[in-house]
Parts: sequence; structure tokens; C-alpha cells
Amino acid sequence: MLIDGKDYRSIWLDEHNNRIVKVINQQKLPFFFEIKELRSVDDVFHAIKDMTLRGAPLIGAAGAFGMYFAALSAGSGTDPREYLENAARYLISSRPTAVNLSLSVSSVLKKLLREPDTGLLAVTALSEAVNICSLEIERCRRIGEYGLEVIEAVSRRKMGSTVNILTHCNAGWLACIDIGTATAPIYLAGEKGIPLHVWVDETRPLNQGARLTAWELGNQGISYTIVPDNTGGHLMQHGMVDIVIVGSDRTTRTGDVANKTGTYLKALAAYDNNIPFYVALPETSFDFSISDGLTEIEIEKRSPEEITHVSGYSEGDIRDVRICPFDAAAANWGFDVTPARLVTGLITDKGICRATESDIMRLFADKSI
Repeated sequence: MLIDGKDYRSIWLDEHNNRIVKVINQQKLPFFFEIKELRSVDDVFHAIKDMTLRGAPLIGAAGAFGMYFAALSAGSGTDPREYLENAARYLISSRPTAVNLSLSVSSVLKKLLREPDTGLLAVTALSEAVNICSLEIERCRRIGEYGLEVIEAVSRRKMGSTVNILTHCNAGWLACIDIGTATAPIYLAGEKGIPLHVWVDETRPLNQGARLTAWELGNQGISYTIVPDNTGGHLMQHGMVDIVIVGSDRTTRTGDVANKTGTYLKALAAYDNNIPFYVALPETSFDFSISDGLTEIEIEKRSPEEITHVSGYSEGDIRDVRICPFDAAAANWGFDVTPARLVTGLITDKGICRATESDIMRLFADKSI
């Protein structure tokens, strides 16, 4: 996608040194565009943990590159199998909710454990990591194509007037290597000249909407307005939202959706106002092994400081300020679960389906339960 007219992905291999992986430092956006270099398993772990990079497909890709770094060191006087398995557990532990991370890391690990020549471990791991990135980009492109049909249908119904879309958090190209999940249909609709306007939730506590989604949309020339998280219901009541499109960090085979906290409230408001609520996600964000999102999805609990402090730009730098009493208690659940009954449809790389086990498993018939 575009930054000042130049194409970027959110993660890529250094063109001059294949032992360096580069990422866009999302902590610095939108005020500073900084490229960060990752050179080790620890670098990848901490970049995922502290949200230098974030978004389910992206952290999956980063985890795969983390296994590549592990493979580079696996033959140095240690038992390769044990070393790689430990590295995989370590990387997966960095963030528990998004299923893409464990899926990608496990995929690379499986190939490495089948590689009989320890001298080829790094080659095998790098090939798989690059392949994971390429597949995710293609999946997002297909999500965009299927989701475009939904936006076109709304545009036809409105006789070509502006389609108002509400989204939550950042499910854009920053979170997905390229083009995004929830944003992919938006970008393709923009390319086709469909009049669009996006309501961007600020997405407290880390303001991924206000910082990242707004920055993305601006670079792509898409009209948007940032609103407080709790404004969505008001907008829907007054006919100012035509469709809601969000992403997913983990979706069960029955259609329950774990996404950034606050998504459930948007789904409730959309349901009450008869507004379509869609979830855009690739195959790799499904967890086909579970059926009950409320009891089987581990919800990440993050640092209370993300609640008690807010980060912003001041006097040429990014600064944190405290926004509550010094002795205030704070709790920070990073995700919530939207029950399948509130989801109008799932926009996937295989097509659009209802959020039901029968429809999901029909679309992904090759996945065993």
C-alpha cells in the first residue's frame, strides 16, 4: 500500500541482507515513519509483545520469520529439535488470542522437524516464511474482491450516493502485510470510484483506529472521520452507517468472533438498528478446533498502563501522560467475543458465508474438526 506515493508492505526481508527482517514501527505512527530491523527470535518476540507490529495476519508472518531466526541458530551446539520447539513455544506465548501466530509458527516448525539436513534448516524456514506472507497477501486480495460485492450492493441501493462504513480498530494493511482484511473491500471500492466515507473508531486504549486506520485511509485517499468508540450506536440510530466491517483475531468454526475489545458493542448496536455487520477474515484467522468463543478463546489481558496513560504528539516527540488518579485500579482486556448470532456474514478468502458451523465448514470443507 502507499506511503507518500511509495508502495510498502508491513513486513519484508532486507534486500541486501537476508538475516534482517524489516517492519514498520506501528508504535511511532502516525507521527513518525520508522522502519525497525529484526535480527533474532528475541527481537520478533518483543516486537509482537510490545505491539511494534500487530494484527493477526502480520504477527503470524512475524512469528514465521522468528522461526527462521531460530533455524539460523539451531545447529550451534544444541539439539536442533529441542531448540526449535522451545523457540516455537516462546514465540507463540508473545500474544495468546490471535490464532494466526500459533498457526504460522507451527507450520514452520513442522517443516523444520521434517528436514533431515540441519544445514538446510534456515533455507527451509525462510522459504516457508516468505510463502506465508505471499499467501496472506493473496487471501486479503480475495477478501477485498468478495467484500467489494457487498459495498457495490449498498451503493446500488443508495443509487450511487456515499456509502458510509463503520470499522473498529485497525484491520488494514498495517495489520495484514498488504491491503488488509476489513479495509480490503474499502480500498478496492475506492479504486472503482465508489463514493465512500469511513467512520473510524478511535479504539481505546491504544487508539489503533485514530492512529493507524486514519493514517492508512488518508494515504489511500479515502474519506474518513474519527469518532469516539461509543459514538457508533448514535450514528447507527440516526441512519449515518450503512454497513459495519471489522476484522478478527480468532473465529470459531461456529462463527463466534474474537476481535479488539468493543467489537461486541458495535455488533449489538448494528443488530438493534438492522444494519449489516460483517467480519472480514482469512482462512488463517479461523480456529476450526473450537466451537464456543466465550469459553474456549483465551482473552489477552494487557498492562493497566495502557488504560491509565495515553500517548500523543507534543513538542516534536511522542509522550505518555496519565489521565486518571494515581491510585486508580485499571483492567485491560484486549479482546471481546461477538456471538455468531449478531454477525450478518463472514467475508473470507473463499467467499462470503453466514456465521454458522454448517456454512463455514461447507466453505472450508478441507478442514477437519
